[in-house]
Amino acid sequence: MTRGGEAKIYLAPDHRNVIKVNDAVYYATWLEFFNSLVIHNLLFVDTAYTFLGFKEKDGSLLAVLKQPFITSDAPVDLEDVKKLLAFNGFVNTKRNDYFNRELGLILEDMHDENIIVNSNTLFFIDTVFYTVSE
Repeated sequence: MTRGGEAKIYLAPDHRNVIKVNDAVYYATWLEFFNSLVIHNLLFVDTAYTFLGFKEKDGSLLAVLKQPFITSDAPVDLEDVKKLLAFNGFVNTKRNDYFNRELGLILEDMHDENIIVNSNTLFFIDTVFYTVSE
């Protein structure tokens, strides 16, 4: 189908899911990567990831994930994203990055290709979370 910054994306044979082969390049450790997946699954249940396993390619370890395939029926308005995230305690820190002080979470890369609109609902399909302690 396509390639994001950190993953190659394929339509699953069932045509209801996508398979993402992710190199976790945005994370310093695999623990950070899996923490981000868990946080995503807790906050965005409708687009939760299923970890299918690891694969090796050209000497690199890759995570294989499954996620529901959602089609878009309207363009994303980033102001709507900002409002929804603000309602949930996230402050826009710069461009498409957010911070939730209470939860100690940084959410990055929330641009219009990582969020899909369907039936007036925002679906977050590609999130990058980091945990911080103050």
